[in-house]
Amino acid sequence: MKIGPVVVACSLALGVGAAGWWAAAQTRPVAASVKTVPGMPPVPDPANLYSETVAGKIRPDVQSALSRVYVPNRHANTVSVIDPDTMQVVDTFKVGRNPQHVVPSWDLKTLWVANNAEGRTDGSLTPIDPMTGKPGAAIPVDDPYNVYWTPDGKSAIIVAEEHKRLDFRDPQTMKLQYSIAVPKCGGINHADFAIDGSFALFTCEFDGAVTKIDLVNRTVLGTLTLSPYYQRPDVVAQLTALEKKKSQLITTQQVVVQEAPELGGAICTSRGMPQDIRVSPDGTTFFVADMLADGVHVVDGASFKQIGFIPGGVGAHGLYPSRDGKFLYLANRGTNKMIGPKGGKGSVSVIDFATRKVVATWPIPGGGSPDMGNVSADGKYLWLSGRFDDVVYRFDTTSGAVDKVKVGREPHGLAVWPQPGRYSLGHTGNLR
Repeated sequence: MKIGPVVVACSLALGVGAAGWWAAAQTRPVAASVKTVPGMPPVPDPANLYSETVAGKIRPDVQSALSRVYVPNRHANTVSVIDPDTMQVVDTFKVGRNPQHVVPSWDLKTLWVANNAEGRTDGSLTPIDPMTGKPGAAIPVDDPYNVYWTPDGKSAIIVAEEHKRLDFRDPQTMKLQYSIAVPKCGGINHADFAIDGSFALFTCEFDGAVTKIDLVNRTVLGTLTLSPYYQRPDVVAQLTALEKKKSQLITTQQVVVQEAPELGGAICTSRGMPQDIRVSPDGTTFFVADMLADGVHVVDGASFKQIGFIPGGVGAHGLYPSRDGKFLYLANRGTNKMIGPKGGKGSVSVIDFATRKVVATWPIPGGGSPDMGNVSADGKYLWLSGRFDDVVYRFDTTSGAVDKVKVGREPHGLAVWPQPGRYSLGHTGNLR
């Protein structure tokens, strides 16, 4: 079917307490170039917002927590607990329906399991005490696919994916404070925050886009369609137009854009499916993994324009900075499908933050499906769930060698604990 003069649609399969560290943070000199929102801890190094998450900077009150990897098994409704020293599962406990991510609280005292109960109304959050590794009583919460925290720690941000809504709740009781509707962001799921805490970018999985939220004025600033062909406004415009016609469940539409003859033929590209997102060490740019585009979009935070695309592996999915803030680990899930096969073409791409190029690729012998996770506190290992293989992978960040641990059915957003950092902004350990 023709869509305008040059576009057609086609189909393609696709020791101190919290008060102590806070007092110390308040007395540190604040860089003149970063004026943070009220209540947000200062930024010690404007050139590297990950400066407080390097190896060895674990808060003393956090360091006494059990060394564990908490793995939510989405299809089993359980959490597997791994001792990283022995590489053994030492505990498994029941949680709510469809656990998606294990999220450290802003004050680093609790780990929350987000049970979003897909398609139902009995979503919940299960607290885990990191000192004992044991769960507490679940709190009913509507559709908590993911959880983030406002930079000042005053609100939990519940990503209610199915409702296209962000619910801001009391970080302790989870009582609703207010909501922000995001009608143009289908499949809202992952986020990262401006260096000064003034805004956040959330990915829109089913709209092939990213949306910008003003956290101060509580408004949606805009939504940006992403594409490897970001330098072709005609391509991006037609991808955006397709969103008005599609069902949220359809992920296989393509557009063909006829180039000028001298440019060598047509472009045929599908709408993307953005997943995880992380900000650059200097806070200027955001990197967005896209599981259909097989790579990472680069977005300028201030202008809210796409400025680059980095080819990665098949099913680009999770993003995690190295402990020294020099590299970004990209988990490639090995498939472009929502539910993939075992033993896919899974891998990890290592992206140099400075050059925005892939400098190494770590395949999984025999195939796999690396999804979400985090880096160990010392930076020596990258832990990722094997979404379709019912395992957890531990990548050696020096050699890329892989070890595996068997867990429950369909593991998703695992958390490695404890972690260095002063406070958490959410997901599986976005600390600063």
